Order: sequence, then C-alpha cells, then structure tokens
Amino acid sequence: MSKEKSDSHIDADIIRGIALGDNVAIQKLYKLFFPPIAKMIINNQGSREEAQDIFQETVMVLYDKVSKGNFELSSKLQTFLYAVSKRLWLKQLTRGESKYYKDQIDDHEESLAAEESITDHEALEASIMHMETALDALGEPCKTILHDFYIRNSSMNEICEKFGYTNTDNAKTQKYKCLQRLKKMFFKKVS
Repeated sequence: MSKEKSDSHIDADIIRGIALGDNVAIQKLYKLFFPPIAKMIINNQGSREEAQDIFQETVMVLYDKVSKGNFELSSKLQTFLYAVSKRLWLKQLTRGESKYYKDQIDDHEESLAAEESITDHEALEASIMHMETALDALGEPCKTILHDFYIRNSSMNEICEKFGYTNTDNAKTQKYKCLQRLKKMFFKKVS
C-alpha cells in the first residue's frame, strides 16, 4: 500500500470515528496532527498552551463540519487541520491577544479562508515532494551531506569527519557541488 493510500485510509478512519463519537479517533487525531501544528504556532510567537487552545478549536471546527453529515475531505486531513489552525492563529495574532479566547467564526468566511490556505499548503507540499524526488535522485554522498547540513544543522567539521574529507574547505566544496546538482535537478523537474 502506498503512503498516500495509507494516509487517506487513516484520514477516513479518523473522520468516521469522529462521526461516531469514538474517543480513539480523537486520540489518534491529537497524536498524529497536534505536533506539527504546535510547532508551527510555537515557531510563530506562540506558546504550547496557545497551540493546545488553537488545536482544540481546530478540532471543534472539524467536529462541527463532520457532525453536519455532509463533510467531504478534499485534501489530506493534515492539510485541512493545518490550514484551519494557521488561519485561527493568524487571526489571534492580528487581534494582538496574548492569550487565546474562543471566537465565534462565520462558517462561510472560515471555509473560504481554509480553502485558500489549503491550496497554499498543497502547493507547498507539491514543492516539497519535488525536492524529495530530486534529493533521492541525487544519490549519495550528496543526499546525506545536504541533509546533514541543512536539516540536522551539522557543522562543516562534523561533515568533514563523517565523510573523511581532509579539511573543511574540501567538505564545503563538495557541499556546494551537491547543492548545484540538486538545484539543476529540482528546477528541471519543476519546469
């Protein structure tokens, strides 16, 4: 089973569980989707408590839509939750409140905003998928060098030692060459 199919299967199970009032579905929802949303909020001037409040409100938006009986998910559940959470968090930031208070949101306005945000998030996901494909095609050691430097924030000294380069200048040169190859592959695939 492909990852996308398994994701959509999990999404459908969670939505079905929410419709049936299954606590296990809610627990799974929190376990899978709260961490990235909390990270987004914390990285954007929020606290963990505010992230919990925003996520709770997001779950309530989802619950309201599912309980009406005609909810159809047009994206990944994670994309939907992220878009609603982002919208709620931005709304809170623009109000300038330091603590989140529940605000009644017009359903139609929120749906339109969520759809716009979902579209933006889906475009970002597509770019990330293109980048992952280009990275996979890049091969080793370039894939690991770039991952270590840009994702794990490894120093050039650490990369030099890991790959056995004689000095950091050689490691920097290799990283530069790898990055140029990745850019060429990425932009070739995007075009």
